[in-house]
Amino acid sequence: MKVQKKVLVAGMAAASLMLVTACSSTDSTEAESASETASESAAESTDTGAAVDAAMATSAADFGGMDGLVAACEAEGKLNTIALPPDWANYGEIIQGFTDKYGIEVESQQPDANSQDEINAATQNAGTDRAPDVFDLGQAVALNNTAMYAPYMVERFADIPAAFKDANGLWVNDYGGFMAVGYDANKVPEITSLNDLLGPDFKGAVALNGDPTQASAGWNGVMMASIANGGSANDIAPGVEYFKAMNEAGNFLPVDPTPATIESGQTPVVFDWDYLQAGQVAGLAEKGIDWKIFVPEGAVVGGYYYQAVNADAPNPACARLWQEYLYSPDGQNEWLRGGARPVLADVYAAEGTLDAEAFAKLPPVSGDPIVPDDQQVLVGNEYLIANWSAAVGG
Repeated sequence: MKVQKKVLVAGMAAASLMLVTACSSTDSTEAESASETASESAAESTDTGAAVDAAMATSAADFGGMDGLVAACEAEGKLNTIALPPDWANYGEIIQGFTDKYGIEVESQQPDANSQDEINAATQNAGTDRAPDVFDLGQAVALNNTAMYAPYMVERFADIPAAFKDANGLWVNDYGGFMAVGYDANKVPEITSLNDLLGPDFKGAVALNGDPTQASAGWNGVMMASIANGGSANDIAPGVEYFKAMNEAGNFLPVDPTPATIESGQTPVVFDWDYLQAGQVAGLAEKGIDWKIFVPEGAVVGGYYYQAVNADAPNPACARLWQEYLYSPDGQNEWLRGGARPVLADVYAAEGTLDAEAFAKLPPVSGDPIVPDDQQVLVGNEYLIANWSAAVGG
């Protein structure tokens, strides 16, 4: 439910952690070994961080600990983020919380950009103080651009399941959810199947959140349609055919949905993440919009976003402090309060620091979740690049 942003965790709910096994091929032993090796090496640094090359730091231990990292970030005084809308997974509160805790100015650039826009901005602004310090990326774009990341392991790196991180700390999954169809029940009939959206009641009504060749929400919307129509995580083609049929029926609306387009009635049906839609329900209700969320039982598609440090970050210490904040209870709970499923939910639940009330409010999901793995995403993305435009125009 936001313009174009991007391409859950074990034990907390049965559906949530059937997701972990498919997310990555990283070996847990390798991940733990890499984390231990980095920590041991970093422990050799005993200064306060004053002489540390922050751009080369792989853990807080390289700064002499968190106090040294905080001091190094304070010396920089600024953090550049990109593509983080305040209403996306509660990023407005996360940014404010980081500023309140550390007194660091956060420049939030291009909040409505997509994942590919993030990479483009980093490339175009390389070597300048305008480059983004950190990335929050969809899976396909994240895996295609790993050469741009600096390895960094947060203090809780070893607690993150191996399936959710690169063993060397190049990237770490941060938060996730399930793909869903949201709709204004005052404007369109009840949706009980994705095939309903091909009928005459949905003329010019159905929007997909972002170009699926560039935005993870769009990509996963097509994947959900594929699985609902006989495809699989290995075969996204039926999803493209589904949207082609929707377009030919005059039902597909080539508009990136936002809360404003929903409020105006321009996009009464939206393919988007469940947590983004759930976060809008109360506000829409105040405006007389009865927003419902439908997750097809036979096509439950889950996914995580990827967090990474820009190797060319102009504020490298603050980039690393931001990562520490995101994976602390503070950051993880703020994502949870935004309706997303944070990667360390199980760990903090066991430690008693997870917001249980916020967790209880997560949208219910039934059925066996499917999370495309790295290779499936890359293959699917290649297919979309080759076929999407011809199928729906643009």
